[in-house]
Amino acid sequence: MSFHLVVGHGPAGAATTRLLAEQGHEVRVVTRSGRPAQAAPGSTGDGGVRHLALDASDPAALARAAHGAVAIHGCAAPPLPQWAARWPALSASLCAAAEDSGAVLVMLGNLYGYGPQPDPTRPLTEDLPLAATGPKGRVRAAAWEQARALHEAGRIRAVEVRASDFFGPGVTDGGHLAARAMPGLLKGRPVAVLGDPDAPHSWTYLPDVARALAEVAGDERAWGRAWHVPTAPAASIRAMVGHLAAEAGTAPVAVRRLSPVLLGAAGLFSPLLRELRETRYQFDRPFVMDSADYEAHFTVRATPLKEQVEATVAWWRERLGS
Repeated sequence: MSFHLVVGHGPAGAATTRLLAEQGHEVRVVTRSGRPAQAAPGSTGDGGVRHLALDASDPAALARAAHGAVAIHGCAAPPLPQWAARWPALSASLCAAAEDSGAVLVMLGNLYGYGPQPDPTRPLTEDLPLAATGPKGRVRAAAWEQARALHEAGRIRAVEVRASDFFGPGVTDGGHLAARAMPGLLKGRPVAVLGDPDAPHSWTYLPDVARALAEVAGDERAWGRAWHVPTAPAASIRAMVGHLAAEAGTAPVAVRRLSPVLLGAAGLFSPLLRELRETRYQFDRPFVMDSADYEAHFTVRATPLKEQVEATVAWWRERLGS
């Protein structure tokens, strides 16, 4: 049994914690509160996982927590409006803890760092330059570039696993598809969405994120570069809502695009909507991620979409008591 440190206990951190514990590892979780997030419906809990209260951007405190760990899983993220201000300290602390402890740094990343592509019909691959021009994309790219530079200098061992928008049980952030759709969809109500509801989009299943983070932590072939989480073929928002409604027994459900004018006005009062302006391109046109390179080297595969939808609807039914 080995010791893994998971930094952050949002949906991805919680899923990774549960998986590592199920695999028999000792797991400690770092959050500011030191308290586990509310258990997901149907979950058996963290099974004796130890939760630590500390500021992960404090390098000395994080290094002490990571002492003896084989891997540090960086699953934390500041609130979206605070990314530019707080990501640099958090990423520097993760790197310092990895250097001090000798643990492999496994960073959970996203696709913001690539920025808008000249040809949106071309799937995103890991060899694309990190060319984001917006502040959130730049700060996420800088976090990985810092870790990669330290890896290449021989000071740490690091790997980044990048996911597209999360989908699946436990994803409750209002910016994600099921969180926006399911409360109304279960009652047969129309679903209002950002962007073009018919543009193909990649949705990464949350349990597959956890499986990929756990797999690369123990395989040195993965270290030193970024990989895309195995993700099912892209599907439009309209198609995904259709799958969810069919499974819930409420089909057909209308899908309505929110007016850009209305979104602009709402952004005056909503910090989240203001921040999402930078990444609106991901929903206004095709946004497709290619995970073939990961699948050519490792064992994790994307969960079949049918299983994803079944599990997601069941989770939301239990959560909402529907």
